[in-house]
Amino acid sequence: KDVVVSALQKGKSVVTANKALIAKDLPEIEKLLGSLKNGVEFRYEAAVCGGIPIIRSMQSDFVGDNVNFMSGIINGCTNFMLTAMDRDKKSYDEALDQASKLGYAEADPTLDVGGFDARSKLKILMRLAYGMNVDENEISCRGITELTKIDFEYAKMLGGTIKLLGVAEKNEKGEVSAFVSPCYVTNDDPLSSVNGATNAIEVVSDNLVSSIFIGQGAGRYPTANSCINDIVALAKGDKNPLPFNPSSESKFVNNYSSVFFLRLNYRDKVGITRQVGEVCEKHNVSIHSILQNPVAKTQDAAFAIVTEKVEYASLLKVLADIEALDWCKGKPFYMPVLRENWQS
Repeated sequence: KDVVVSALQKGKSVVTANKALIAKDLPEIEKLLGSLKNGVEFRYEAAVCGGIPIIRSMQSDFVGDNVNFMSGIINGCTNFMLTAMDRDKKSYDEALDQASKLGYAEADPTLDVGGFDARSKLKILMRLAYGMNVDENEISCRGITELTKIDFEYAKMLGGTIKLLGVAEKNEKGEVSAFVSPCYVTNDDPLSSVNGATNAIEVVSDNLVSSIFIGQGAGRYPTANSCINDIVALAKGDKNPLPFNPSSESKFVNNYSSVFFLRLNYRDKVGITRQVGEVCEKHNVSIHSILQNPVAKTQDAAFAIVTEKVEYASLLKVLADIEALDWCKGKPFYMPVLRENWQS
């Protein structure tokens, strides 16, 4: 931070790939840029999704449009791991070990597998799309550490797979909600076939409808390519007086509505289905379907529930009540279903 701030204060343009710095100190950087003379540039294409030119596109192609929805695979390490768990039937630990050996995961992979890296990127994209500065800690963030082979088995039964996504959406009132979470994605969804360390972002807007950006989101060459492009743009004299796009009065709400997938591990007992139904009824959560594979090992006994569309806050109440029941083993796992029309 000190290096970036010092350079800007001395009238030097800056090119950076440091997403954590931008996500944390964006308001301060923006204020500093506003106080400087024209000609000082701040460019950060490589900070979000490496080689994909999503920053430049958000700065130029959507400024006259209205972005309603964004969803993206914006962390290469976790997408590599989820591909291994789904396609190669690896466990979480096996997938992480492979990602580490190939250099996709850091020695401490917490930022990746915990979803925090994706959250930093999502915050930057939200500033560009909606003109709002959101405290990262306000964005619901869940990583992939709770996922098991069973979840992929049920996802396959439903006709889809699981991806770690960053999602932001603007509702009819102009309020914006966002989250980072594993999500159920159907096999015919554009994001379902994005495998390995590849990144992808879909931007849904009034004028352009659906725009999808796919490419290499990490690695030295894709990242370097974006940095060099920013440097060349400076050498050419290209100007971008508002690197974060104009601000707006959009309000962030820490709640969203979705169809949800739940996985409940249980001790065998009479009346489990009835109790789950009663808890859901208590909190006005409708059940769409219940799934259960044959139980091979008693300790792995689990069944899955798919809800109808419900508010996240209501779902959390359901989960808390179910976890308190004597047959429930551990915390229930849940994830949003990406599309409301997931069955069509």
